[in-house]
Amino acid sequence: MTIIRTSVRTFKILPWGSWSLVSLYLSLFSGVIVGLQYNLQAPYYSSASLDLTVPFGMFFRSLHFYSSQLFFLFGVAHYIAIYDKVSELSTEQRIYLVLTLPVALLLLFTGYVLRADTTGFSAGMIAESIVVSVPIFGTFLNNLLFSIEANGLQRVYLHHVITFDILFLILAWQHLRKYTVPPHNHLLLLGLTVLFCSVVAAPLDPDTLGQLYITGPWFFLGLQELLRYIHPFIAGVITPMALVFMLLLLRRDARNCKLLLNLTLIWLTSYGVLTYLALYGHG
Repeated sequence: MTIIRTSVRTFKILPWGSWSLVSLYLSLFSGVIVGLQYNLQAPYYSSASLDLTVPFGMFFRSLHFYSSQLFFLFGVAHYIAIYDKVSELSTEQRIYLVLTLPVALLLLFTGYVLRADTTGFSAGMIAESIVVSVPIFGTFLNNLLFSIEANGLQRVYLHHVITFDILFLILAWQHLRKYTVPPHNHLLLLGLTVLFCSVVAAPLDPDTLGQLYITGPWFFLGLQELLRYIHPFIAGVITPMALVFMLLLLRRDARNCKLLLNLTLIWLTSYGVLTYLALYGHG
């Protein structure tokens, strides 16, 4: 029990938020370089040629990919670490803070789609079918967000480089403006990230002849597996929204806090099981 308490205290004092911001700086910096080489007319070719023909292209693509992953993961850890302080926030601030998580996830997701490899193409097609399944507004939402089949990756690219970035900044601004995070205070994180990206290339999955089952991004796998069993609207819209809704209501001083916490843990555990099945249940 003492070990667990010590681990929890250590987890809470680690600078997850600062690490998330530093990773975001790296993601934005490398994203500009990668974006200058990106060609909407030949997305997969431009992604692949970045590795082969652009000086240090593979490094900058890896830096953008992995720093973006770290930005999201550190952000989630930061939210968990400051959960005790969430009750001190106003309702508006709490809503904004929770909504930064799905927006950050959409930034990650659209980045995968823009790769236009087998993983990205599959994820984009699945996302489009989920959005279309929304009653009444499905077609409108798809035209607004994706419309990949009709217009290629134009809308996805626009949302990745502009829309979701601005939306994240709006939602997180009240929280971010309270902190100053100089990158030079986190040289170890910067150095380790740069070193890792120098030796480990970001994934790029070419078409594989005869491949029948294609796995999507790691955070998308549970949803992808759930789609095999229930309607796309329930699996792809209602289920993720249920988690967001529970997080919005989850406050330490709420009367139903314990119930919401248990439901959240059940949701996360179930999603973990579905992710495992997606990874290893179709071999």
